[in-house]
Amino acid sequence: MRFDVITLFPELFAPFLAAGVTRRAYEAKQVDVRLWNLRDFAEGNYRRVDDRPFGGGPGMVMLAEPLARCLAAVKADRSDAAPVVLFSPIGERLDHAGVERWSASQGAILVCGRYEGIDQRFIDTHVDVQLSLGDFVLSGGEIAAMALLDAVARLQPGVLNDAGSHQEDSFNPALDGLLDCPHYTRPEDWEGRKAPEELLSGHHANIAAWRRQQRLAVTAKHRPDLIAAARRAGRLTPVDEAFLAKL
Repeated sequence: MRFDVITLFPELFAPFLAAGVTRRAYEAKQVDVRLWNLRDFAEGNYRRVDDRPFGGGPGMVMLAEPLARCLAAVKADRSDAAPVVLFSPIGERLDHAGVERWSASQGAILVCGRYEGIDQRFIDTHVDVQLSLGDFVLSGGEIAAMALLDAVARLQPGVLNDAGSHQEDSFNPALDGLLDCPHYTRPEDWEGRKAPEELLSGHHANIAAWRRQQRLAVTAKHRPDLIAAARRAGRLTPVDEAFLAKL
């Protein structure tokens, strides 16, 4: 799969693409990331990519024309119908299901906005999908693009050390959409706090039962909406319901 990133700051991606376990996906081109510097498609001595907003107000607005020229070059290089994605506060919030869909796709063209935003005419003409990470504003779309790339890359075969590791992630359908359980490692006793006996027992059924209960308890406490969603989907067993009733 291929992701083309249109950005004013391609240098931000260099350490990201070369660090951590997900670098395997980028190095092997399982997730082929190509960076396009928007200033290369701007005109004039100053390579201007923004201007003051019509109607006044603070900040600057990204010009439509450099974006359109850059996008045309990306599309010509790709020669496919990849969707154009803009990271925006009005976009659909990215979640695990969305990441799974992108991880099974052929990729996309990611547009990283800056300043007060992008000329709406470019959005109306060229953007197919708008995505958001949540109800907050970033200084640019680069961090959001990295979040999507990282989430997609870690789902690719062979990227994680344990092939089934992501199956136990929070929100994964394999866990019925629940949050993950707490985790512990050596030493068994740290500053007077002992790891749960169930995890030290070596009894796989007891360990599995403890983890299920912990996932239910953590989710009920922090994200009761996920419990409700799992219940509506018929993913909670009578044993689960009996445990939840005791909380």
